[in-house]
Amino acid sequence: MLSENRPFHPAPSKPKITLPSGACDAHCHVFGPAHAFPFAPERTYTPADAPKEMLFALHDMLGIERSVLVQASCHGTDNSAMLDAIAASQGRCRGVAMVDRTVSDEELERLHEGGVRGVRFNFVSHLGKDADIGALRLIAARIAPLGWHAVVHFDANRLKALAPVLKSLDLTMVIDHMGRVDASQGLEQAAFGMLLDLMEDERFWVKVCGAERISRAGPPFHDAVPFARALTRRFPGRVLWGTDWPHPNIGKNMPDDGMLVDLLAEIAPDPPVLRMLLVDNPTRLYWPETTAPA
Repeated sequence: MLSENRPFHPAPSKPKITLPSGACDAHCHVFGPAHAFPFAPERTYTPADAPKEMLFALHDMLGIERSVLVQASCHGTDNSAMLDAIAASQGRCRGVAMVDRTVSDEELERLHEGGVRGVRFNFVSHLGKDADIGALRLIAARIAPLGWHAVVHFDANRLKALAPVLKSLDLTMVIDHMGRVDASQGLEQAAFGMLLDLMEDERFWVKVCGAERISRAGPPFHDAVPFARALTRRFPGRVLWGTDWPHPNIGKNMPDDGMLVDLLAEIAPDPPVLRMLLVDNPTRLYWPETTAPA
């Protein structure tokens, strides 16, 4: 059964903090417009159109100069909308695609030329059927020579079973949304402990975003900050941050993106660490051929 996705925040606020030059939103999406880029028939939700022009305007207002567009399940393995946005970005965007096990070498090369640097795999109940573990292994082996990485999105209760599989892959891996832990369960919860253990392996990175997804207190999502801060302090060279705009499948607590940016003052209050989070780390992973903006 398809769910209708609520529209994103109509008027996000201007952040109170100023982001460093070259700041990157390392997790955001473009949806449609549906008349040009139809949604996948097998999707589990139908989002509101969130085209590249709206994303670019939001980033200009927030003070974000670069972005990583992550393919979402509503577009399936048709990465056209994402590639179109990357092409229009004048080098300011990179992408994370979704592909299936039948993807050709020619298609992988086309995606690479189009700015893709990773593949996403979902193990989240509300997005339907889990990614196939066999396909994950096969695709991981094929993208490694391209210098790509895997982005893994999972419900917190899946980590115990997934961790051995992920550790067996000879590939850099990025964990979405702090492993979707439940903020109400505190820093000592087993799921967060397993995430910390996984992060001790230097192949793993984590996105300290999705505060609105792990929060149980609601806006402004301060209960999520201790988790993001703990990960940033412990693994400063392997953390990324993003808005997750336009926030698919959020429900009633649709976030104000300006307020999400302002949470960075609590997540990474030390300016050098904030620069690593927003500038240096995404440069290393997505623009390795360049140097981070000064």
